[in-house]
Amino acid sequence: MAVICSIMTLGKTSPAKKIGLFSLSQLCWLSYPVTLLVTLLAFYGLMSFEGDSADWQLLTDSYFLGVLGFTLKQSTISSFASVLFAIPIARALNQLNAQRFKNIFLGLCLLCFVTPTLVVVTGLVALLGRSGWLTPYIESLVEDYSWNLYGLNGILLAHLFMNMPFAIRIIHQQLATIPDTSWRLAKQLKLSPWQRFVIIEKPVIQSAGLMLFGFIFVLCFNSFAVVLALGGGPQSTTLEVAVYQALKYDFNISEALTLAWSQLLIAGGLYACFSAMGTPVWQSHEVINQTTRPYPLTSQGSRLRLLALCGMGILLLLPYVALLPSISLFFTADIWRLVMQPLLLSIGLGMTSASISLVMAYTLLQPIRSQLKQKRSMRVKLLEQVATHQLFAPAMVISVGLFVFLLPRVDLDRWGIIVVILLNSAVLVPFAFQKLKPRLIQFDQQYDRLCLSLKLNTWERWKIEWAFIRPSFISAASLVFVLAAGDVAIFAIFGPSDWSTLPWLIYSLAGTYRIPEASAASLLLLLVCAGALWLLQLVANRTAISSVEPSTDAEP
Repeated sequence: MAVICSIMTLGKTSPAKKIGLFSLSQLCWLSYPVTLLVTLLAFYGLMSFEGDSADWQLLTDSYFLGVLGFTLKQSTISSFASVLFAIPIARALNQLNAQRFKNIFLGLCLLCFVTPTLVVVTGLVALLGRSGWLTPYIESLVEDYSWNLYGLNGILLAHLFMNMPFAIRIIHQQLATIPDTSWRLAKQLKLSPWQRFVIIEKPVIQSAGLMLFGFIFVLCFNSFAVVLALGGGPQSTTLEVAVYQALKYDFNISEALTLAWSQLLIAGGLYACFSAMGTPVWQSHEVINQTTRPYPLTSQGSRLRLLALCGMGILLLLPYVALLPSISLFFTADIWRLVMQPLLLSIGLGMTSASISLVMAYTLLQPIRSQLKQKRSMRVKLLEQVATHQLFAPAMVISVGLFVFLLPRVDLDRWGIIVVILLNSAVLVPFAFQKLKPRLIQFDQQYDRLCLSLKLNTWERWKIEWAFIRPSFISAASLVFVLAAGDVAIFAIFGPSDWSTLPWLIYSLAGTYRIPEASAASLLLLLVCAGALWLLQLVANRTAISSVEPSTDAEP
């Protein structure tokens, strides 16, 4: 429709805003069919493969029921434990009067959540594996007890390590929104600590807790790398891993399609239900400075909370610390010969995917901004659902559908890396979209009328807009780069046999019990991701500061 309108209004469009037959704003509408194309092709592939279709009898098979039961079991325990343990830690953090410590602790929580999964898995294996640092101490606690990291134990620990810090950030943010007047009123009424918790904190925690439980449940339900690395056998397999095994190990297309449809319907349905409660804003690092302490803490109580939080911080750092002995391998030539090609491929894949997803997110936002200015709220909601529809379909399901569609048409061993880049870009679009959207809408609210009154052309307006959104743009770039560089699921399906990314190399080394080399590769991936986050955040902060500094050429 937008394309037809552009042809009809061609004569009325300014030449400065045209590219070929269409204006820039109208070309942005084309991003919607483009972003839907990948999903439509994947669904077409899920329908059938050269006469073969899904084997629905599998749904009553004991194997499928066992896999589904284990998936639900580990997701429920992981999400419940993550939220439950996060509540007292977030409360202690909220009651602490040490803002710098809070910022550091919350930054550590963010690092734990965005760290590539296989880095965490390798750190846990170095700590708690068969030859782990802490394994002898655990076994000495109980006589005749043999600790085994692989299986449900390891899956729950890895999920807890990654998701509990995420829950701490969200609950702390929610507690920080309680107004000071509530605490002052509680003080005037001389409420006891239990009454303050029940009357003031519990409603906030309850609403955030339910939303968090649902969000973490879906994350654990779709977990792939953790279960693949720590599953330890068929009895600890989830639907996501079962799809991969059916496709890559057994090449049983019918079974893979059945499992993929089941995964899509259950995970997509759960996400749709839980997203109705709201979406956690986990990327924000803003902390509201409260002027009134929630509880009148003594110096001793404050110190005890600080010590407890320091202990928790050390626990969160342990998997990273366990990787440090592998630094000695960096002084050998063998490790560099092993990791150089995967390292360069991961960086290139991350940068390319991040660039494409950012451009796609920006173009998808242009029609939404236009509809917002015209106050068409229903169209805005519809466009947002289309732009972020990838959140409803797990990456493994889309990968399987696209694999089945492309298999008879494309030489995947030759062009697989291109598919990896494009598919990674597609699944990362919602993250870039959600990061850019608030800043662009803020720009429209503050400067749109001014730009129109000054009659700026497209280029002049874009230069002003870019200066405004640059910090958010760079922050989004760092986030999607880290997510793309740490991808395992998509590369596992489409990765060429003679290519390897750093996460896939880590999985291969850990699978052959070459833990020192896997630790060295994990440490390198961690340094790349942390370095990218730090560097891009530094650039974002500097550009934000420079954008508010007065120009030296301005008249006094």
